[in-house]
Amino acid sequence: MTPLQEQLVALGGLFLAAHLVHKLAHSGQISDASLEQMLKPLLVTNPQSTLDVYGGDDYALREGYRTLQAALLRDSHNLPRESLRYALSLLALEQQFARRPDLLQLTGERLERISQQADLLGITSAGVVGAFADLYQDTISTFNQRIQVHGEMRYLQQDATAAKIRALLFAGIRSARLWRQLGGKRWHLLFKRGAMLNALQQRLSH
Repeated sequence: MTPLQEQLVALGGLFLAAHLVHKLAHSGQISDASLEQMLKPLLVTNPQSTLDVYGGDDYALREGYRTLQAALLRDSHNLPRESLRYALSLLALEQQFARRPDLLQLTGERLERISQQADLLGITSAGVVGAFADLYQDTISTFNQRIQVHGEMRYLQQDATAAKIRALLFAGIRSARLWRQLGGKRWHLLFKRGAMLNALQQRLSH
């Protein structure tokens, strides 16, 4: 894979997390398979490749690619405004996170325990999702900048839905961090649009 293609894989993960947060907030449900696809990368510590972070291929990231594609096309009728806002906020929060070695260490320690819990209970079990959500609250939620999730209050007020949303936001931070480690920069979203759209079309057509 080219460096740009690898960056797009990470962005696909980021935008898929943002899309799933939007979907949960407005419908109250996503599939366990989608939730698992996003949470598993949080427990991948020594990947051999970028694709390994997401299970070895990027087929499950296609909805994330489509959301990113719609954002880059800037079509006012199809612009995924809320998903785009979540993704950009996660990129900004990840930069703050990267400057906090204390929180990075805490995260590493907690993820080891969550990994053991996931082996016993399953990664989409309420206990494990709740542990990811608590980790998000103890790290990312301590920053002054917060992500305001909009949706149906009847869903947002449900503890299980709120926990899934926080867990997915933390998964988005993971993908944002990977993107930055692969050389991704915010300005790429503005000035590399053409190249990114061409590469996205290739990912979506295979």
